[in-house]
Amino acid sequence: MDNFERLGVVYNYIKPFLDIGILAFIIYKAYTIIVKTNGAQILRVILTFALAFAVATVLQLTTLLNILNTLAPGLLVCFAIVFQPELRKIFLKLGQNDWFKLGTRSKHTYVDSVLIAAEMLSKQKRGMLVVFMKKQNLKDFLDSGTKLNADLTSSLLVTIFGHDTPLHDGAVIIQSGKILGAGCFLPLSKRHDIMKTFGTRHRAAIGVTEETDAVVLVVSEETGAISIAYDSKLYYDLTMEQLTKTLESQLEINPDSQTTEEPENDAISKA
Repeated sequence: MDNFERLGVVYNYIKPFLDIGILAFIIYKAYTIIVKTNGAQILRVILTFALAFAVATVLQLTTLLNILNTLAPGLLVCFAIVFQPELRKIFLKLGQNDWFKLGTRSKHTYVDSVLIAAEMLSKQKRGMLVVFMKKQNLKDFLDSGTKLNADLTSSLLVTIFGHDTPLHDGAVIIQSGKILGAGCFLPLSKRHDIMKTFGTRHRAAIGVTEETDAVVLVVSEETGAISIAYDSKLYYDLTMEQLTKTLESQLEINPDSQTTEEPENDAISKA
């Protein structure tokens, strides 16, 4: 009994903290779900109805209370019908297994869409040139191509580069999951230490990183090798794991990346 009594004393001590902690966790998750599912309208309706009921109860407004009690079942049904899309999204969110991932980034990012397209085009030996815009504006390069401002998807990238369309020969410029433009012309590097086997896309990738802080992904049309260029350097023929780590680190979209680990496949050194 002594052990149970000690456990009881400990539980009584931590019970208020446990109570507040669980309540705070539920409120936090409810807030994130409302924000992600545009459930603010639902919350507004619930608060309005609750406020009316509270006022009627406190002020003892018998007629209003009777009306609210009578209408409550019908209002509940109407509420479910009107807000069915929002409620569906909320329940879908509740069913996902991300309850304990407080403040962590999703495992998948817009980089994955680019890499999926790159891998597909690499197998087909189709060239690809994608520029990730960082802090420095690339308006001059965007003006040379076709502005899209489209949502980034791997299928759209494959459509642009996988076929001989007017946009195929230029570069796609991406920022935060948006394709800003396609068919954009980039400056070619004039350096003499570039491998002769590198074509126009690789020279353009190095050239734009010599003038800006952009990060560029290149798929070779001849070999299918996937490379990355940044800070006037080209890292040739990287694995998918290297590509993912380098892009997420350079674009600062991986919260776990504290330092930038440069790949070993450095084909072009900074002059």
